[in-house]
Amino acid sequence: MTVVVIISANIEWNAVVRILPEVTPQSSPYGEWFETDLDPEDERQSVIFFHGGWGKISAAASAQYAIDRWSPNLIVNLGTCGGFEGEVERDTVVLVERTVVYDIVEQMVDAEEAIRDYSTEIDLSWLSEPYPHPVLRTALVSADRDLRPQDIPDLKSKYGAVAGDWESGAIAWVANRNQVPCLILRGVTDLVGDGGGEAYAGMVQIYVANTERVMNDLILQLPDWVART
Repeated sequence: MTVVVIISANIEWNAVVRILPEVTPQSSPYGEWFETDLDPEDERQSVIFFHGGWGKISAAASAQYAIDRWSPNLIVNLGTCGGFEGEVERDTVVLVERTVVYDIVEQMVDAEEAIRDYSTEIDLSWLSEPYPHPVLRTALVSADRDLRPQDIPDLKSKYGAVAGDWESGAIAWVANRNQVPCLILRGVTDLVGDGGGEAYAGMVQIYVANTERVMNDLILQLPDWVART
């Protein structure tokens, strides 16, 4: 079985390389990649880690590149997300069952119809419960921007989301179009509420420090998730 693990943001990828220092990254048109072995339930499983890049454009293009190059049986996206203050706790791992690309502004016809076109229901029927690690199974909203406090009430009420990121919507959409199973696990590094974001206004070091911890936990847990396939 071929598993490709897509890591999106540069800070997330830098954390992965520090966590797995024995690897030798190679280059691609989008970012570095390397192959390493996992050991799920005493069975060796080789996994390709691929830096797909941040934002929807890089995420969509690199996901298609990974599918075309490696023909994976499973795409995994490990990464971070910002949580809605009061709806989710920091360090919660979100198991994404639906993605919504919400930063579509349509002036001529119904904007919600356009947003529905880029929303993806992720088939997780292959993933049996109980899950190997605690997760919150929910929707995740994606946009080419950080969460804005004024948007959060609508994102909660319209889409049932509790967190947002930049890339999951694009990755899930491409995987679905190619009929490749997709597993998205994102850890909440910081919270956004009425008062703004914990990592905003010059406080990016909060995101950087928390990303290191989140990515370490996700990589340690990855073999248990892969073993469920």
